[in-house]
Parts: sequence; C-alpha cells; structure tokens
Amino acid sequence: MQRQQIIQLIDIKKYYKVGTHIVKALQSISLEIYKNEYVALMGASGSGKSTLMNIIGCLDTPTSGQYFLNQKDVSKLDDNQLAEIRNKEIGFVFQTFNLLSRQTALENVMLPLVYAGMNKAKRIKRANEVLENVQLLDRITHKPNELSGGQRQRVAIARALVNEPSIILADEPTGNLDSKTSLEIMGLFEQIHKLGNTIIIVTHEEDIALHAHRIIKLKDGLVEDDYMNKTIKTMTDYTMESVN
Repeated sequence: MQRQQIIQLIDIKKYYKVGTHIVKALQSISLEIYKNEYVALMGASGSGKSTLMNIIGCLDTPTSGQYFLNQKDVSKLDDNQLAEIRNKEIGFVFQTFNLLSRQTALENVMLPLVYAGMNKAKRIKRANEVLENVQLLDRITHKPNELSGGQRQRVAIARALVNEPSIILADEPTGNLDSKTSLEIMGLFEQIHKLGNTIIIVTHEEDIALHAHRIIKLKDGLVEDDYMNKTIKTMTDYTMESVN
C-alpha cells in the first residue's frame, strides 16, 4: 500500500542578511514526511532546525525551493494564506506553552475553532473531547497559573489537536518540564501517534528524539543524517526500567 505524502521539501534554502553578511540558515534541504510518521528534527544551536521548523509550520517562507503540504505548494503563499494553512493543517506545541493567561483551559483550547468560524456549542463540545483525551476534564475551568507545567503542556497539546490537523509540530515540548513530567508528555505523544497523527518534534535532546520512529539530524543548514530509529523509547521501556 502506497504511503500518503504529507510534506515534500525540494531544495529549500533560507538566507538572512545581517549587516553586510549573508547568513545561510538552510543551504539545501530536500526531504519527505509521510502520514502517521513520528519524526524528530535534531541539531545543535545554529544547525538550522528552528528555521526549518518555521518553514514547515508556515511561520516563514524559504528564500528559494518548494514546499508542498498535502500536495499544495505553500512556499509562495502570502501571510493571510499561510495563516489559514496554519489554522487548518498544523497543530503547534511550544516549549513555553503559549497559553492566554486570562483564559481558562477550555477557552484556550477553543481558540483555534473561533478562528475557524465554528459555532459556540460545537466549539465547547470539541474542546471538551480533546481535553478528555489528554486527561484534563477536571481542569477545564482553571487558568494557566492554576495549573502545573505538565498540565499546561497538556492544554497546549489539546489546543494543537482540536482542529484535527495534518501535522502536530512540537518545538522542544519538554524543555520547561522536569524529567518525570517530560516522560508523561512523551507518553501522551506516543498515544496521539497511535491514533494516526503525524508528529514532528524539534529537539536537541537525544533522549527525547529516541521516542520518535525517524530521526533527521541537521548541521550547518544541511541534513547530516536521516534514519529510522531502531531503539524507540516507549513508556513500556520506562516502566520496565523502574521495575528493574
């Protein structure tokens, strides 16, 4: 059975002008990502992984090259068109959660549905569904400052899922969490992947990358390595380690 291609990058370059210098953040990136893949983008600071994440997430456009998302060339779209793609096709999870401090968990999760034009009754129903999926139904009326770091990240993940996007794009999703909570969040991503979602995690941490099924390593704006992970870390592994 033929795999469905979600992302295709063809000779993507991204250059920035800093004073009189040209910084080549991405020199030439070509790769494909398929439906229900679980991918980790790895690289040290300055490797180009954040720039690549911004292009995949339609937060930025390449200097040259083509980016196809679900067979549509999005590399030349204007800001309004990119905003529409982001709302419909991509669910974002950030290291700093990016929740609205004055809004409840439920209201934060409903926000993408407001932009999508869904009526209030349907917004509430759908937001409750995804909050139940991340085990936070008992916290829906709480504001971010009334939640733990792990709970805030669960709200952010629920918000990312609420529009049923093609891709979940997570930028250092455990960067602000302790070790135990990080494992819980990675366990949640594992469950989301099993339900059929395509997940791309951007990280510099080897332990986090090992949860992904495919690892793409960047260096100096180029793909240094791209391989299937044969030592996938699952929550079962951690359970066994704690027993032993």
